[in-house]
Amino acid sequence: MARITVLGGNGYAGAAVVAEATARGHEVTSVSRSAATDPVDGATYVEGSVLDAPVLDAALDGADVVVVALSPRGDMAGKVEGVVEDLIARLAGTPTRVGYVGGASSLLTEEGGPTLWDVSKEHVPDDVRPEIETGLTALEMFRQSPESLDWFYVSPPQDFGSWLGTASKGTYTRGGDVLLTDADGASTISADDLALAILDEIETPGDRRARFTAIA
Repeated sequence: MARITVLGGNGYAGAAVVAEATARGHEVTSVSRSAATDPVDGATYVEGSVLDAPVLDAALDGADVVVVALSPRGDMAGKVEGVVEDLIARLAGTPTRVGYVGGASSLLTEEGGPTLWDVSKEHVPDDVRPEIETGLTALEMFRQSPESLDWFYVSPPQDFGSWLGTASKGTYTRGGDVLLTDADGASTISADDLALAILDEIETPGDRRARFTAIA
């Protein structure tokens, strides 16, 4: 059993990680600024902002793994980078592992090819760009972090979000730095299935200090 803290545990991805981790018997703490609308029995919920040092202190205390599933939107726009910087400073040199749920834009369109961001950024709406750029920045921050920090970064596929109504399949296909698509050219996964991949990574770590992706 691991002690897992999920920052942003009420969000689409975060809530699924909380549910899956709890179902597997881990000790789970969810940190969010608002109360959970559908709390999971057995999970501990903490209301508070990760921008407040005491809240983050309590969230990290005793954690084996910290999963960052924060949404860089609204009043959190431009602030998640600071949280990542703080986590790197706090957790480098400790046994606590940190995982970050980012975006698809940093994935390569093909092996050795450009990133999805490189080929799409001219067509991305201005209101969406900051969120994407936060994910890109966070990945680079982890890659540049001290070797003593154990981290993993998860890139969902190209189509990922609660508004899509993606059905869960109970399975997934894992990849590395290249965007995955299925036989029909679709690149999607539900939050529940992405949570399977994240918990499998926590329980059976793959490459240290690396990014992975998954589709279903």
